[in-house]
Amino acid sequence: MPRQLRVGMVAGEASGDLLASHLIAALKRKRPDIAFAGIGGPRMAAEGFESHFPMDKLSVRGYAEALRHYREIMGIRSSLARSLLRERPDLFIGVDSSDFNLNLERKLKKAGIPAIHYASPAVWAWRRWRVRRIARSVNRILVMFPFEEPIYQAAGVPVTYVGHPLADIIPLDPPKDEARAALRLPSGKMIIALLPGSRRSELEYMAGAFVLAAHRFRQEIPDVHFVCPMVTRETRELFERAIHEHQRTDLPLTLLFGHSHEALAAADLVLVASGTATLEAALFKRPMVIAYRQSPITWALMRQMLYLPYVGMPNILAGERLVPELLQDQATPANLAGALLTLVRDTAAQRRQVERFREFHELLRCNAAQRAADAVLEVLAHAGP
Repeated sequence: MPRQLRVGMVAGEASGDLLASHLIAALKRKRPDIAFAGIGGPRMAAEGFESHFPMDKLSVRGYAEALRHYREIMGIRSSLARSLLRERPDLFIGVDSSDFNLNLERKLKKAGIPAIHYASPAVWAWRRWRVRRIARSVNRILVMFPFEEPIYQAAGVPVTYVGHPLADIIPLDPPKDEARAALRLPSGKMIIALLPGSRRSELEYMAGAFVLAAHRFRQEIPDVHFVCPMVTRETRELFERAIHEHQRTDLPLTLLFGHSHEALAAADLVLVASGTATLEAALFKRPMVIAYRQSPITWALMRQMLYLPYVGMPNILAGERLVPELLQDQATPANLAGALLTLVRDTAAQRRQVERFREFHELLRCNAAQRAADAVLEVLAHAGP
């Protein structure tokens, strides 16, 4: 009987928690006795993962936000590194959260513990020099988009393209009517999903703009209902606070705790913060407008380093501005509402988005969790007993 494998793992946000949970499940199908511990969220915990620190401690975005929490985050990383070096798991897997994980992976790899990074940071969009850092830090990187593989091959980094797990989970033809019935949304109305982000920092900058954009949209098209899924209790409270601060308690809104996929399936259109949710909306084949706001300092620094003229994954996959993007100072309530209204009236633009979204779905649907599990076990096999 093979000995129990022990795998260290860190996921720092909701999208990483989802990604890691599917990988854990796929690995356990191959090796039921495998044990996982480190930092993770509720989806990972449901698969038997043991988290030593709350995942939301790492869920910050942007330079300004990271600086405010720097000492606490570095303390967590140092403590975890000491623990992993002492316990010496068979393997470490860093899931997203590259700014946190790559330093940890480099220390472990140097100590002879194999390290895998799952999901490439956006080296194709900004900070290309990170490829060299990744090469020093990992034994292999697992990438989710086909255009990422040649970047790492050219740099001599062992890489495996696995596809995107969301493309496996989300049906090719999501059932809109069933989703509306499950969420008890009013029939006969236009449904717009509002997804202002999964992190506290995102809600602080975008909740008010999303609430006021919804209000302006309703003034033009009264027969509308909004649905807004929140990832955590804290982000839900921030969104509710924005509703009250802007005196928009009259907004026809269903506020959800979780159920983002049901909300997207139910929607006619989506207003979404840049991030993983833009890919989710595309896989649900829902026409969308992308928005993003962050601290002025972070925005000024990032804008100088961007390689591409757009930030949303649907546009990156398309290689063009398929989806409207309103970023930073452009992401005003008036502009967001105006972009949604333009999209409502331009049915040809809606159809074009949906047609391309179907192409993306078929491209990324590769049984990602199983491919990733096979790659992980291959690294373990080469590492020895």
